Amino acid sequence: MNDQPRTTSRRHLLGAAALGLAATPLLGSTAFAAGQDAQGSNGQGSNGQGGGGQDGSGRDRRSFVTARGGELRLDGRAFRFGGTNCYYLHQQSHYMIDAVLNDAAAMGLTVIRAWAFADGDGHSYRALQPKPFSYDEAAFDSLDYAVQKAGQLGLRLVLPLVNNWPDYGGMQQYVSWFLGLADDSYGDGVNHDKFYTDANCRKAYRSWAKHVIQRRNRYTGLRYADDPTVMAWELANEPRCRSDKSVATLLGWAREMSTYVKSLAPRQLLAVGDEGFYGRANEADYPYSNYEGNDWLKLTALPAVDYGTVHVYPQNWGETSGKKPGTDATGWGTRWITDHLADGRTLGKPVVIEEFGLQIDAGRDIADTTARDAAYKAWTDAALASGAAGDQFWLLTSRVDDGSFYPDYDGHRVMWNNDPANPTRTTAHLFAAHAAAMTAATH
Repeated sequence: MNDQPRTTSRRHLLGAAALGLAATPLLGSTAFAAGQDAQGSNGQGSNGQGGGGQDGSGRDRRSFVTARGGELRLDGRAFRFGGTNCYYLHQQSHYMIDAVLNDAAAMGLTVIRAWAFADGDGHSYRALQPKPFSYDEAAFDSLDYAVQKAGQLGLRLVLPLVNNWPDYGGMQQYVSWFLGLADDSYGDGVNHDKFYTDANCRKAYRSWAKHVIQRRNRYTGLRYADDPTVMAWELANEPRCRSDKSVATLLGWAREMSTYVKSLAPRQLLAVGDEGFYGRANEADYPYSNYEGNDWLKLTALPAVDYGTVHVYPQNWGETSGKKPGTDATGWGTRWITDHLADGRTLGKPVVIEEFGLQIDAGRDIADTTARDAAYKAWTDAALASGAAGDQFWLLTSRVDDGSFYPDYDGHRVMWNNDPANPTRTTAHLFAAHAAAMTAATH
């Protein structure tokens, strides 16, 4: 973990082979245009989920979530949700998948964000794409099972197609394959950012997206593109382009790929998966500046993008009283959320606060669980009151294969159980109550 926002991401991944996990690195982010509904309302074929039934929001789980008029919609009315992230679903055992998805359903969460990528062989994880244009169908078992299980429980999934970071391969793996360049993902990004412009990298990414979206799930019998359990695809997790602060490179790539991915999955939602950086030139406040080569307003306004995404990590971006006297992590995070929700209304696009988290660290404004819970309540209350389509805390975990609890690798873990030794019980109940409030707000 390194909280210097200009030199690294908010997390580094750790190996887990010694813990008996599935040898995976662990953590350390419709309408074709706003104002139009997506095509169709129901999935086709047998999905292994017993036909009809309701999802976690009480709607028909065979219906696709759409975007119209600045909000997400489902079965003819607004759809708002409290959700979470659990990145490891695509790598772990059925037992571990069942554990975390059952907990999510018990909490009343309705949307889970999980990875749909694992690039490059020779790593500790099971590669879905060992080499360019080569896909390991056996390795898709966990992701296939997670989609089926989520559907059975009435949950919906958000699936990013590549990682900005080298964890599970990511953009740097494509650059290594085709250009043989060293990883500078946490540096100036000159090598990393060739992912966006190199013709072979773009071709391989498009091929990967097509393969995943059009492949048939071994458990449901449905193509991913035809399964309403997949609420949305994301172009990437936290795409950045530090080498081009004009935003032209990332924006051009996102325009091309959003149009392409939407053509593959016209009934499902599409988002960029970015963090919400504003891209303002001559701005001293890092997340509002153009340092990372992003412009949230321009990315979210792309015609094929259905909703805007926002991540909230003030501690890791230097937005604390220790770094900036007069600033505090909780208050800054609330402003970041409400700024984006106001701008989303101007754009006419829904906004999802799809990752947010705080570590207990008295030196960075969060002294204990009580302080963190208060911050999370302030943020989720702001999301509810200001019209967020949804929010997803980072991250929900549960039990591993030996029955013990998943380790707290990055200080953001939340667990849903009443074990007196669980330090996140109050946090989990806070998120459960918030999810109920988000669902109730649409009735």
